[in-house]
Amino acid sequence: MMAKRKISLTELAERINITNANLSILKTNKAKAIRFSILEAICRELQCQPEDLLEYIKSEEREKKSSKRDLTS
Repeated sequence: MMAKRKISLTELAERINITNANLSILKTNKAKAIRFSILEAICRELQCQPEDLLEYIKSEEREKKSSKRDLTS
């Protein structure tokens, strides 16, 4: 979505008032949670809906993906 809107990680982080590191964690799917206020700010700046950014993955599938990542690392 950021590429589609032609906005850098640094610019978005500044606009929503969080650190580059925290936004990077969100961008790389390493976050375990997100505050609604941050999600709202991201959606506002990118002019999108949460469904454009989030995907629900069942815990079993998430564990399988993690195991595969561990094996290929």
